[in-house]
Amino acid sequence: MSFSLQQLKYFTEIARIGSINQAADALYITQPSLSKSMKDLEETVGSTLFKRTSKGISLTQDGTEFLGYARQVLEQSDLLESRWLNKQPSRRLCAISTQHYAFAVNAFVNMVKKTQSSEYEYTLREARTYEIIEDVKALRSELGVLYKNNYNGQVIDKILRENRLVFHPLFVAKPHVFVSSTNPLAQLEFVTLEDLEEYPRLSYEQGEHNSFYFSEEILSTIYAKKDIKVGDRATIFNLMIGLNGYTISTGIVSSDLNGDNIISIPLAVEDRIEIGWISQKSALLSLQAQLYLDELKTVVAPYDVELRDEV
Repeated sequence: MSFSLQQLKYFTEIARIGSINQAADALYITQPSLSKSMKDLEETVGSTLFKRTSKGISLTQDGTEFLGYARQVLEQSDLLESRWLNKQPSRRLCAISTQHYAFAVNAFVNMVKKTQSSEYEYTLREARTYEIIEDVKALRSELGVLYKNNYNGQVIDKILRENRLVFHPLFVAKPHVFVSSTNPLAQLEFVTLEDLEEYPRLSYEQGEHNSFYFSEEILSTIYAKKDIKVGDRATIFNLMIGLNGYTISTGIVSSDLNGDNIISIPLAVEDRIEIGWISQKSALLSLQAQLYLDELKTVVAPYDVELRDEV
């Protein structure tokens, strides 16, 4: 026995939506027909691919691994059909979760521009650290972009292991502060922690999962006399301009997206920021997700960062 491309399409749609009933509606078939097709698929591969509960459906460990291969087969089939049967490429699907990085948005923009399809459905979530991990764990996103350093690394790695996720290093950056171009600090070649004491520290709030280990900024445990939490990048940049605030990040700031009002200045501390992407341990990425990672490396390469080989 073997399985069909149609079954693979059904399987990936259920995995994307997380519900057999909703997937059946999206596929314009009946729920009993879809359920039978998936049971036949599981019998063919000799493994349980779905966990079925009263709350819905999710992938087993084998199902997660199978999804990666199914995506690859469907993508290759799509390429064959578009090249030799003159069919339009299928609707492209890709979801990515990331901490609040302008370079992650730049890479996403470049990826979309290079999409070889007349139809696509992409999702870019700028999310809290815990939410990124949950998104990738539940396959709401194929990959997530976040940082580690000496302080949070062991905790993040432990959480990833417990959720069968893997961290893939992308690059290492020296810490910088982002400030308004009109901030008095903008005239300095570098700043120290003492230089920052009288300015508002801006950071991204993490909701109920507000452990320092989930913070998106290094040195978050250091006391700041003026401390402001925000929820999005637009707000943090507005507060840099309106209140002369600062935030600590990678030093990669995009004038294309943020204009020339925000600049980065090296921060004189003995620390490093390791940016990487997380994925399911046994999952294979789609071609679109791989293209996104290629664009990430291209976007950050001109900056003073240490690129890592693993992608």
